[in-house]
Amino acid sequence: MTGSKRGAGLFGNGAGLSRRAMLKGTGTAALIAAAKTLVPGGANVAWAAGPETTKAVLGYIALTDAAPLIIAKEKGLFAKYGLPDVEVLKQASWGATRDNLVLGSDSNGIDGAHILTPMPYLISTGKVTQNNVPVPMSILARLNYDCQGISVSKEYEALTVGADASALKEAFAKKKAEGKEVKVAMTFPGGTHDLWLRYWLAAGGIDPDKDVSTIVVPPPQMVANMKVGNMDAFCVGEPWNEQLVNQGIGFTACTTGEIWFRHPEKALGMRSAWIDKNPTAARALLMAVMEAQQWCEAMDNKEELATILGKRQWFNVPPADIIGRIKGDINYGRGRKEIGTKLLMKFWEDGVVSYPFKSHDAWFVTEDIRWGKFAPDTDVKALVDKVNREDIWREAAGALGITPPESTSRGKETFFDGKVFDPDNPQAYLASLAITRVAA
Repeated sequence: MTGSKRGAGLFGNGAGLSRRAMLKGTGTAALIAAAKTLVPGGANVAWAAGPETTKAVLGYIALTDAAPLIIAKEKGLFAKYGLPDVEVLKQASWGATRDNLVLGSDSNGIDGAHILTPMPYLISTGKVTQNNVPVPMSILARLNYDCQGISVSKEYEALTVGADASALKEAFAKKKAEGKEVKVAMTFPGGTHDLWLRYWLAAGGIDPDKDVSTIVVPPPQMVANMKVGNMDAFCVGEPWNEQLVNQGIGFTACTTGEIWFRHPEKALGMRSAWIDKNPTAARALLMAVMEAQQWCEAMDNKEELATILGKRQWFNVPPADIIGRIKGDINYGRGRKEIGTKLLMKFWEDGVVSYPFKSHDAWFVTEDIRWGKFAPDTDVKALVDKVNREDIWREAAGALGITPPESTSRGKETFFDGKVFDPDNPQAYLASLAITRVAA
């Protein structure tokens, strides 16, 4: 079930990637050399020929979990594997990411992206596309675990609100009775932040469709909207929860790792048509991202990581808004700060984080069934098998000398409220939930 990385690997002790080492392995030669470790006696014909293209256009949102794509670009890792012309372009919102994926780079869109894990499923089935036209997508890797946040307006700071949201139930009801609207924000309907927020509210007895109004706000706009009173709570990735606390506008009720510890979050999603056209380039792209995840994981690199992400061309935020939570230092606000927690953002962990477990995707699809995004009779396994390309991850891992997990399932998952998700029996999980849109 667990993966392990043989030997010191491409980053030695994980402290960093030297310029000499990076330049030594640049270009197609590095891909062929890596392929020789996969195919005894030398690379096969497809790998030996090198990538079919030197370019891919990738999108990202200004969120810390986009770091592997940004570091792969900054550190020359795409070039190292024969893809020197990869572009990593900022997207205005998850809706813009979707629209540009539908277009594809041939039509001035993008080929792939740092993406909310459920989005490739919603796009592939046409649930969120114009005229409901399906655009086949594939998940190649998970980019990170944990470290999203649920934050609440300063208006509620006197309440005992944490992972348990129940203290807000009466406060929200009172506000509604006064004729005021209670608004909670997430980043994309059916996406990870929507699901974390809904799970948190529902576990506290608050119906996210009936007791509050759920609105969509792009991640970089969350803090500004909270500041002017446009919302009562939100769920988003970092660095925006930290920035909210640093500006004294609200507090973090909990990180999402407190709802489901070591939960999957963002993915590397690619248009399936691009992968079909460029299978060797897809592996090369993935290998570069996997190396970048190792770099991001190393604690010695966190300060540099925060500095790079904070640059104007990437996030344009103070590194101080980034550094704490990638090290596990959580400033919740209201005078509470936890140092060195296990709730830091995880990028690698011997490849286990990067590997896209199918069981994890099954939970996201099941939750989207729970809230009416997919039909109750959706064949969860068939849909996951279609979108999740863990087979490509295994090929890339073999070339990098990384042992993949033995199983495509991480097994049963237990949430903070005691609910258990068995990927082999999604219906039992749905039946256990008190607040749901699925008829009993």
